[in-house]
Order: sequence, then C-alpha cells, then structure tokens
Amino acid sequence: MANSKRDLFLKRRLRVRNKLRKMADGRARLSVHRSNKNISVQLIDDANGVTLASASSLEKDLGVVGKNNVEAAAKIGKAIAERAKKAGIDTCYFDRGGFLFHGKIKALADAAREGGLKF
Repeated sequence: MANSKRDLFLKRRLRVRNKLRKMADGRARLSVHRSNKNISVQLIDDANGVTLASASSLEKDLGVVGKNNVEAAAKIGKAIAERAKKAGIDTCYFDRGGFLFHGKIKALADAAREGGLKF
C-alpha cells in the first residue's frame, strides 16, 4: 500500500531534522512553516528552547497579510534576516521541515541570505 502525502511529509521532516541536528554545532535553527494561506519562519535556540526571532505573513507591518506567494516569502526572508541581526545572530542552519527546497521556501532562503544570514 502506498504512503499518504502526509506520511511522506512527516518522514521527510524527520529525516531533514535529524541530519541537521547532527551538524547543528550549537547554532540557531531557522525553521520554516508553510500553510495554504500563510508562511512563517522562526529562529530557534534549541539548547535553551527559546525563539530568538520570528516573522510571518500574518504581520500587518510587512504588508503581505494572508498572502502565500514567492514575493511574500522573499519579504519574510528579508524581515527575519534583519531581526536576526538585531538579536545578534549571523549564522544558523536552515530547517525546511518536510517542504521541498523549491519555490517559496527557496525564495525565503535566498532573501535571508541576501539579508546577511549565513547557512
């Protein structure tokens, strides 16, 4: 019997996260979540279990409320890079979760790199 899309997503998420955990080296994790209507990203310190910075398409000051497209992802990537600099973070590792590195996820990552984050 074939696996459902959800099962494949969960397997892929665990595979990605476990590989990243091995090479974490004490850096913060840039975790991405994408839904059908919104996209959000968090900079997480796993050692202490705290969120250092976050950005989402639900924030009104970014001007992309309720949008989930490549342009919105790029704005969110720039916003998280600025907030990471304010928090004193310049290197992290990119946790795409179970999402493929394509489209919105790639646009977010590229914008964050252009903003000064290294991963």
